[in-house]
Amino acid sequence: MKRHRRALPVVLLLLMVIGLAVPLMLMAEESAAAAESKRLIYDDAGLLSRQDYEELNAMANQYGAERQTDIMIVTSKNAENKDVMRMTQDFYDARAPGYDKPHGNAAILMVDMRNREVYLAGFYKAKEYLDDGRLDRIRTRISPALSSGDYRQAFQTYILTAHRYMGFSPGVNPDNILFNLWFQLAVSLVIGGVTVGTMAYHSGGRVTVQRQTYEDATNSGVIDQQDHYIRTTMTRHKIAKSSSGGSGGGGGGGTTGGGHSHSGSRGSF
Repeated sequence: MKRHRRALPVVLLLLMVIGLAVPLMLMAEESAAAAESKRLIYDDAGLLSRQDYEELNAMANQYGAERQTDIMIVTSKNAENKDVMRMTQDFYDARAPGYDKPHGNAAILMVDMRNREVYLAGFYKAKEYLDDGRLDRIRTRISPALSSGDYRQAFQTYILTAHRYMGFSPGVNPDNILFNLWFQLAVSLVIGGVTVGTMAYHSGGRVTVQRQTYEDATNSGVIDQQDHYIRTTMTRHKIAKSSSGGSGGGGGGGTTGGGHSHSGSRGSF
């Protein structure tokens, strides 16, 4: 009995230590998780609500980590009226973003609200996997939402599309219909249907009755044949050339003042 009484304070002390340790461990885990979440969105133009910012920043962290690339968004009122490409280059030089290291793998979407222009750039790994052509495709996808003021939708599409495109080897068209899941399912169903139909056809009896079975070769033949040429008519149509303008763009990449080469695409919205 005395032995149990002596052990009671020790047990209580252990429970107190455990009770204090658990909250501390949880706080440490939360701090570590917060440290892992980078600031990847710089909404200096104030286009997003707080909730939209937090959700998009979390999305950029998640999908960027899967591609080992900082997928970033920068919006600016551009008070100095700088060129949108120069703004992107200066941001990369000054902020030194990069998933793997400062001035490392990064994809940047720069939105200039003063001139209503947009520029996309890919650095290092993103330059290889998001070349000028792929960035043009992304810009084309997000331009309608930018024009209509649906910035959340535009930025979400940018993050998801950049992540998807970086899953394909460089030089491959990521929008090829062969890579479309619905197309692959349709082809599988067609192949399956043809295979089953062929098996069902061959499982029945063979048809032995042919045309010759009931044809009288001595009394059959072509009675008469005539061809009458009437005239030839040719019609000419003028093919109108498509005019470029509106939200067109392109432009390609370049090199920052700090010597960092990048891919690029620019356009208006």
